[in-house]
Amino acid sequence: MGRAVSVAACALNQWALDFEGNLERIFRSEWGGGDGTGFAPRAHGSSSAGARWLPPPPPASRPSGSVSPPPRFSGRGGSGDRACFMRSGSRGPVAGGRLGRAGWAGPGLSVRRAFNPTVLPGIDIAKRRGARYRLGPELEICGYGCSDHYYESDTLLHSFQVLAKLLESPATQDIICDVGMPVLHRNVRYNCRVIFLNKKILLIRPKISLANAGNYRELRWFTPWNKARHVEEYFLPRIIQEVTGQETVPFGDAVLATKDTCLGTEICEELWAPNSPHIEMGLDGVEIFTNSSGSHHVLRKAHTRVDLVNSATAKNGGIYILANQKGCDGDRLYYDGCAMISMNGETVAQGSQFSLDDVEVLVATLDLEDVRSYRAEISSRNLAASKVNPYPRVKVNFALSCSDDVAVPTCMPIQWRHHSPEEEISLGPACWLWDYLRRSKQAGFLLPLSGGIDSSATACIVYSMCHQVCLAVKNGNVDVLADARKIVNDETYVPEDPREFCKRVFTTCYMASENSSQDTCNRAKLLAEQIGSYHINLNIDAAVKAIVGIFSMVTGRTPCFSVYGGSSRENLALQNVQARIRMVLAYLFAQLTLWTRGMPGGLLVLGSANVDESLRGYLTKYDCSSADINPIGGISKTDLKNFIQYCIENFQLTALRSIMSAPPTAELEPLVDGQVAQTDEADMGMTYAELSIYGKLRKIAKAGPYSMFCKLINMWKEICTPREVASKVKHFFRMYSINRHKMTTLTPSYHAENYSPDDNRFDLRPFLYNTTWSWQFRCIDKQVSKLEKKEGISVAEDVD
Repeated sequence: MGRAVSVAACALNQWALDFEGNLERIFRSEWGGGDGTGFAPRAHGSSSAGARWLPPPPPASRPSGSVSPPPRFSGRGGSGDRACFMRSGSRGPVAGGRLGRAGWAGPGLSVRRAFNPTVLPGIDIAKRRGARYRLGPELEICGYGCSDHYYESDTLLHSFQVLAKLLESPATQDIICDVGMPVLHRNVRYNCRVIFLNKKILLIRPKISLANAGNYRELRWFTPWNKARHVEEYFLPRIIQEVTGQETVPFGDAVLATKDTCLGTEICEELWAPNSPHIEMGLDGVEIFTNSSGSHHVLRKAHTRVDLVNSATAKNGGIYILANQKGCDGDRLYYDGCAMISMNGETVAQGSQFSLDDVEVLVATLDLEDVRSYRAEISSRNLAASKVNPYPRVKVNFALSCSDDVAVPTCMPIQWRHHSPEEEISLGPACWLWDYLRRSKQAGFLLPLSGGIDSSATACIVYSMCHQVCLAVKNGNVDVLADARKIVNDETYVPEDPREFCKRVFTTCYMASENSSQDTCNRAKLLAEQIGSYHINLNIDAAVKAIVGIFSMVTGRTPCFSVYGGSSRENLALQNVQARIRMVLAYLFAQLTLWTRGMPGGLLVLGSANVDESLRGYLTKYDCSSADINPIGGISKTDLKNFIQYCIENFQLTALRSIMSAPPTAELEPLVDGQVAQTDEADMGMTYAELSIYGKLRKIAKAGPYSMFCKLINMWKEICTPREVASKVKHFFRMYSINRHKMTTLTPSYHAENYSPDDNRFDLRPFLYNTTWSWQFRCIDKQVSKLEKKEGISVAEDVD
């Protein structure tokens, strides 16, 4: 009896509506090292030096009609471990890559081949590793982020055209393939998995629980399948009938029964739902659960996903396979891969969270008897299983195991390695920037570098991107090499030194004014030298005087800064003129800097406003916060400071030390005795640490002014009186509501925090408020009075 099953989970860098590219990422012809005998590189931090990639046995030694058995991995530290992590574009699999004994290894080198739709690396790699089931990410055929394009019949048509290509390919034979696409059934649009084998569709499984919070709007485009354990006939379009010979196929909530096991499907959100389908499916005898996800990166989120997957089988036993999208598919989100395979509550295989590889395949071999013996001793599970309502079963004349597999080694549990938040900031936004750069076909980035923490952190992320590119090329990623050559317009170029590559793709610009200090100028220049960017120093005073001069000529009045006797209105207007001129100059230099250097193309302008400043509205509308994209717009000031320290230690950027120690300042008001008198926190009337707390309470805890006050009087009881808390809360909500209109023009930012004020689709609020908050603030005043009476403190009428 077969017991060892090999399954594969894929992480694909799909792009919304890029049907040809999405198909190519499934269909791409490259794999291995030509003859399949190349050496895998030495695993970092492991004892697998000398490990060798061995080809499968010759066809004559295989049983007739069998699928090629997995190649063998031999060498010190690697024997007996069947888990494999392989990246497309590399010479061969990374045996044991971050999978226990063999540790972590990077990919080797391969030669790019012409696109050939008869060979699929994702599926082909899985087959060559012995997998009999392949799982891809959610909506992988069209790309997850199609948004309102889901309404278009073209999206459905092209998805079926791609499906037809997959069905008719010889590479999809003798392996169960599970792909994602939208399907229209009885004039209702569903988010579906299409599961097929040997040119026959086995089941179309629609999503039951749709993601409809935060960044997700699936209910806008899809309808959930609300008919539990119900299957209907789906009439296939002619383009599919011609390939499969089928007129109808099962559509609905069912499971697959193969010769040796039973598989059940979940789709992304269903894992996160309180009544996840895997619970009932497990009780009904399903042994392998699959989940195709479109789950994006948020700082400190990965452990939650891992815990959910492991807990799915901890109580009930079973094998859980999760595939996820990766990369930027056209908007603010970065999908962070993390494909994984778990059994009986423990992780047995882990994919990468951040990388520049377009295709990653995770394969593991597991013993079904381990699932059965695990379940056998859970009496409460067995009692519940005896009463469960059974699922419809689609019988499949196919086995995921071989009949003689007693000697086949299986995977052992591993310890999941999580990135620190500082590593996540270094890697996630860097990968997002690379995807945006190569897919926008621009020649690099331009950043107004002020010498402060925010713009310096943005520069460090670009430098990290350059590190990732050089590392990927060194490890043999020919796709990254090809993209780098296109970006720098040099077909012979090989990026080897991050600083040298940074010089080619990254321009920094310090825009001084009469209010700028020499200290910030020096800091910006030194950081630019250390990361290698092409650095420009310029002075904006002439432009500022010209703009103010036009105003004075028209009105006969000349505004002054407050230190020279001007009003607060004059003071603010003069600051805004400087900020907005910097935005205009940034775009001018982004368009023409490469022209002046005799180089083709233009640059993307990077913004550097952090999530806390956006929440408070501490930025000028249409200033340097207005850019093409912003890699730190979803990251807090506190996390950025920690990231700067990380860069000092890991990138040896010593220029950051003085940046870290300097107080944050906009440098828009006149200097006093040559020194900066203006600081951000004094201007805002609150600290960055307080802003992070306000942001989390407002968005994550769903707290309005009164609820925030109630929570903070306990959180801050050791440092603030209720009256002081009330004053802080009122000030925050006044400033937040006055400046909310700025969020409507906020630069598209990398989404990294769940308290982001992004108005595009994540944080939907009015932008015209009654900023007095009269009713809400009066409730706070009453509560303060009650608390002060209780403490015997004399009561004032209200709280400022």
